[in-house]
Amino acid sequence: MFRFVIEDARRFKSAIDSIVSLIDEGALDVTPAGLVLKAMDPSQIAMVCFSMPKAAFVEYEVGDAVRVGLNFDSLSKILARAQGGEKLEVAQEENKIAIRFYEGKHKRSFKIPVLEMPLGAGREPAIAPDSVVKMLGSTFKGHLRDAALVSTHVSLQAEEAGFKMEGHGDSSDLMVEQEKDSPTLIELKVTQPSRATFPLQYLEDISKACPEAAPLTLNLKTNAPLKVEYEVEGAKLSYYLAPRIDSD
Repeated sequence: MFRFVIEDARRFKSAIDSIVSLIDEGALDVTPAGLVLKAMDPSQIAMVCFSMPKAAFVEYEVGDAVRVGLNFDSLSKILARAQGGEKLEVAQEENKIAIRFYEGKHKRSFKIPVLEMPLGAGREPAIAPDSVVKMLGSTFKGHLRDAALVSTHVSLQAEEAGFKMEGHGDSSDLMVEQEKDSPTLIELKVTQPSRATFPLQYLEDISKACPEAAPLTLNLKTNAPLKVEYEVEGAKLSYYLAPRIDSD
């Protein structure tokens, strides 16, 4: 059994939306140290790793670690009903999860079922990136909006000179270039030039929950899964996305 309280209910929704962007259902581990989730998307192309430490909550009461299967889409819709100034309490009550919003003497309660779920995604992939690129979430999402005008896939490329995003459609092309000393690049570390191609829709889903002003990190290796990292409302997110391997 567990119970935790967060000061601003809307903050918790922002954190949970980082999961909903990729999966509808998953197994959440509630541990004495915090909340943890590792799950593959239904197509097995992408993986989300979510962790929210005990320090992110104003109250956190957990005995032994417990794994609860949740419909995160339903949870997000309930959390969307949060009003400004409301606290949020989440507690396990037998085979259901109670979600309570309260401010002063005004309270609202919802309950959702605990689902039977498989064990989960297991370990995170062990990938040593050859390039690390960091920029604001708003910058990266702006690049993706540009790419959506021309293609369903984009190529990410990092080299000593800078970072590039490239897209090609039936009749249109896109090339975004950020030189190493560009003010839009927070960090660029390249031990070896890296290039890989990924489905645009997944990159949009993965970056969707990243706050506009928060740093977003791309860990890139040629023709290897991409690791995307950022933080949202005290939660740490790592996503892994399989590349498209060109036959030529």
